[in-house]
Amino acid sequence: MLVKILGIIDIILGIFLILASGIDANTKLLIFFGAILITKSSFGMLQDFGSWVDILCGAAFILLIFITIPKLIIIVLAVLLIQKGFFSLI
Repeated sequence: MLVKILGIIDIILGIFLILASGIDANTKLLIFFGAILITKSSFGMLQDFGSWVDILCGAAFILLIFITIPKLIIIVLAVLLIQKGFFSLI
């Protein structure tokens, strides 16, 4: 059950990551979502690819505040996060 909840969180944050790159999102919201993903990656202790995707997407959320990240990188990270979320639901 916890895996399915975390999968739904991955899907929601992946969609928001794509949207946040195109719009000017709230700074506190980006920090909050970045912290959620970085905290979630600590559950995996960086042993598998999924936790690395979490930490990279969390870093992308936080870096969106300071610099502009190319859209291609954001889309690739978001697709990886959404894919990880869908596989968690299976």
